[in-house]
Amino acid sequence: MSGMILEGKAWRYGRDVDTDVIIPARYLTLTDPAELGAHCLEDLDPGFRRRVRKGDFIVAEENFGSGSSREHAPLAIRGCGVSCVIASSFARIFYRNAINVGLPILECPRAVDDIGGGDHLRVDLERGMVENLSTGNTFEAQPFPDFMREIISLGGLVEYVRKRLGK
Repeated sequence: MSGMILEGKAWRYGRDVDTDVIIPARYLTLTDPAELGAHCLEDLDPGFRRRVRKGDFIVAEENFGSGSSREHAPLAIRGCGVSCVIASSFARIFYRNAINVGLPILECPRAVDDIGGGDHLRVDLERGMVENLSTGNTFEAQPFPDFMREIISLGGLVEYVRKRLGK
């Protein structure tokens, strides 16, 4: 992730998007993020993978990432080029897995209420600001503490630990 400012298009989804639709169970033998990303959301939105571009955002309502505890889900999202997920709320295990694999996420219900599919967004992860460039509205999410931003910027917990150990 170059810098903490992200820009892209919003892909809008509803509530309770679970890990089974983020990455269907039939692909759980895959481990490469790019291979997982090729199947991201294919059962929920079959054309998503063809239309999404590097840097775009997934925007969803409450309880994003519910269901099975699988790191494959945030890996698939990262693997298809999505730069950040913005949701009204996240399932706790998805939240933790996202940080562990270096996928930026933000909880910001007011922004979700404002963002429509196709809107152009700018997100400042350091400040926790979500700007909907299509509507001109700006929203404040809780930014991550410095150490969590470092985990994300390094690509996840494994790389963070390697750096801390000097390897």
